[in-house]
Amino acid sequence: MLNGVLAINKPRGMTSHDVVFKLRKLLKTKKVGHTGTLDPAVDGVLPICIGPATRISDYIMDSGKRYTAEITLGSQTTTEDQTGEVVTTEFIQPDCYTEAQVDNALTRLTGHIEQTPPMFSAVKVNGRKLYEYAREGKVIERPSRIVHIKELTRTSRLTYKDGRLTFMVDVACGKGTYIRTLATQIAEQLNTVGHMSRLTRLESGGFTLNDCYTLEQIADTVDVQPLLRPIEEGLKELPHLAVDEALKTRVTNGQKFRDDELPVIEQTVIIYENKALAIYAPHPEKPGQVKAVKVFN
Repeated sequence: MLNGVLAINKPRGMTSHDVVFKLRKLLKTKKVGHTGTLDPAVDGVLPICIGPATRISDYIMDSGKRYTAEITLGSQTTTEDQTGEVVTTEFIQPDCYTEAQVDNALTRLTGHIEQTPPMFSAVKVNGRKLYEYAREGKVIERPSRIVHIKELTRTSRLTYKDGRLTFMVDVACGKGTYIRTLATQIAEQLNTVGHMSRLTRLESGGFTLNDCYTLEQIADTVDVQPLLRPIEEGLKELPHLAVDEALKTRVTNGQKFRDDELPVIEQTVIIYENKALAIYAPHPEKPGQVKAVKVFN
């Protein structure tokens, strides 16, 4: 049975579900799951969990991401990216902004910031996805969230053309961040309008573009198992704790521990001889104890 994480370089024009459907046919297995949707207009790293490794998909989904994005100032769209209809425009005069002004705006958006999910998103409000309301022409109140922008740096010169200003940024962020919303926030910091005009995911769950394969490469591969990465790599962003032989049996049986026997910080991967045995977390109802969240065979 295939088991592991397959890093795919998703092409533009495909949904994450399209990639899963394609891999199910190529690999002849139904146990295939992605680790968070990547919009059709976005390309880049999409870790796919195969076989028993689907049990760790949530952990990869919750891990940090890195992107390279093109920001366009001077036009705002319904979707906050290049796929939407333009709703507001402002003519950007040549040399209107200096690189220092743009960099200062990026600095102000680094750290923990508040974001309101765009109407064209899969966030659910009152049991319905926001994009379902948006397609009906409705704009409803959305709950804001705090996201973490670890790094936000400009990676290109400023380019002025036809009343627009474009530049590239590199973004390292925590889960739940909308880069297209971040683009509009950058514009707001500069007292204008803008949108995200291009996006590539460079890293997800510790997997980079260098780790990725294309669907064409997978289709041409007879034995895919050597291309799969072990679940330990998909869990490497969680704290790890090594145990000895005496504790190994108790861990693999999923037994509870006192926290002085097994000191767990939030969610911790328990390791024995470089193999993940289980994920433990503080017991939600019994202070001073830790319990198994997942046990791996």
